[in-house]
Amino acid sequence: MEKLAELVRTQLRIQEATYSDRIPEEAAPLCISVLKATPDTLASPRQPHRVTGSTMLVSRAGHPLVGTATLELADTPLHEQICEFASVALAAGCKEVQLLPIFLLPGVHVREDIPTEVALAQKSLGEAITIHQRPHLGAHPSLGTMLASQLAAVDTEAKIMLAHGTRRAGGNEPVEAVAKQLGAVAAYWSVKPTLEEQIVTLANAGHQQIAIVPYFLFCGGITDAIAKRCREAQIAKSITSLQARFPKLELSLANPIGVSPQLANLIVELTEDKPNPRDVDQLG
Repeated sequence: MEKLAELVRTQLRIQEATYSDRIPEEAAPLCISVLKATPDTLASPRQPHRVTGSTMLVSRAGHPLVGTATLELADTPLHEQICEFASVALAAGCKEVQLLPIFLLPGVHVREDIPTEVALAQKSLGEAITIHQRPHLGAHPSLGTMLASQLAAVDTEAKIMLAHGTRRAGGNEPVEAVAKQLGAVAAYWSVKPTLEEQIVTLANAGHQQIAIVPYFLFCGGITDAIAKRCREAQIAKSITSLQARFPKLELSLANPIGVSPQLANLIVELTEDKPNPRDVDQLG
């Protein structure tokens, strides 16, 4: 997360240098807080196997103030971490803090857990500084374009975009939309259609080379499990029946989204009033 935080700082500095003559002086002490929380696994010294829900915090007051916090498995609740950062931001002259959830889907964390923590933080801070929750990362209209650019070198007959999935009505529609942009079909880790089901469907349609594209931000428990499942399929262990039915089937695993200047730029844009969709070559 610190690497992503530093990339956000860099993007803000570039933006300030480019548009400094257009930014009103009273708008300079803006504090942006970027909330990171994913269902995937992140590593830390204290929790080497599972840490979910980090937070990134940014300020535009001449020297971007960027910090991180955690929604789950932290020593202190998120609202206390927000208050701590807000106090630093207030001392730097900021009057507003914006939290941007780095979630790909608007699930329970985005719709319920984070707003609750924000409300608790705001109650504690009073009127000294205002906390705003911004749209989650997956809401950026250019995310699919960025992913398509990352996958340009993946040359296979078919692609399966694998997401965590949700049982909430309509909750998987954003996944389907991004998969369509990538020329892929969607599969889910926790709901149907599953990865195996989609592999069978594509194999029955005559596809012999299939790339599995994890719709997760970072490598972790789920993506590691996918890789293990792919390796086992290729050597006819876990998915022996598939390999027997489709002996020429080749499965490959693409990388998750990962940290990049392009991703950092999407985060910065989501802290603005109107995200600016643009060609991915212009991002970062």
